[in-house]
Amino acid sequence: MREDNNLLGLIAVLAPLSLASVGGATAIYAPLQHDAVDVRQWVTPQEFLDYFAIMRFMPGPSSMLGALIGWKIEGLAGAIVATLSLYIPSSLLCYAAARTWHRFRGQPWHTALERGLLPVAAGLICAGVLALFQLSGGSFKVGALIVGVALVLTFRKKMHPTGLLIASAAIFEAAYFAGY
Repeated sequence: MREDNNLLGLIAVLAPLSLASVGGATAIYAPLQHDAVDVRQWVTPQEFLDYFAIMRFMPGPSSMLGALIGWKIEGLAGAIVATLSLYIPSSLLCYAAARTWHRFRGQPWHTALERGLLPVAAGLICAGVLALFQLSGGSFKVGALIVGVALVLTFRKKMHPTGLLIASAAIFEAAYFAGY
C-alpha cells in the first residue's frame, strides 16, 4: 500500500522503536511486524519473513530489517530514512546517558550506584558461565575451561577476549586429537 507520507510514517514507526532497541534489535521485531504488515500494510506477511531471512543472512546489525522495509516502500530514500530513524534516537539517548553519568562521576550517589551494581554484574557473569556449562552437557573439561576463561577475564580486565577464544579452541583441538 503506497501513501504520500511514507517517509513520515517510517519515522513515526521506527523512531519510537529505536528507543526500545538500545539493547538489541530483537526487541522490535514484533511491533515492527505489527505496524509494517498489519497496520500500514507496507509489506505482506511473506515479504516481512523474506526480509527477516535476508537480514539474518547478511552481515551487519539486525536493525537492517527496517532499512529493507524502507527500501521496499520508498527506495533509497526510504532505506536512508528508516536507518536514520532507527539509529539517531537510540544513539542520542545513549550519548545523553553517558554524558550525564560522567558528569556526576565522584558524587556519593554515583559511587554508591556503581558499587551496588558490581554484585549484579558479577551475578550476570556467573549466570552466563553456568548457562554455558549447562549447554556444554556439564562435562568437567568444558566446565574447567569455561571457569578458567571467566577467571582470566575477571582478573585481567584489559585482556581482549579474542586471544582467549583462540586459546580455548586450541585446547579443545589438542584434547580432541589426544583422545580426551
